[in-house]
Amino acid sequence: MMKIKIKVKARRFIIPVPYAFLALFIGILTSKRILVLVNRAIEKKAKKNFQIPYINRQDLKPLLREVSMQKGLLLVETSLKDGTEITIRL
Repeated sequence: MMKIKIKVKARRFIIPVPYAFLALFIGILTSKRILVLVNRAIEKKAKKNFQIPYINRQDLKPLLREVSMQKGLLLVETSLKDGTEITIRL
């Protein structure tokens, strides 16, 4: 389970994200319909010609499986000048 910790001034939030939710999110992001919609939006808004390539869902499954085995790995740790801290840990 991925844990996202956000500390803002005196408040602290911990958001647990199960790996099943990550797998579902990857499935949605790699769908052809979503990529077509994103690429159309980029064509309309961007001045340069750029497209997001199609990524096969089967290629990302081993990555997600390997990430789930690395418990306790610190992915992101950052703090801002106003005291906000964000930590993402597996």
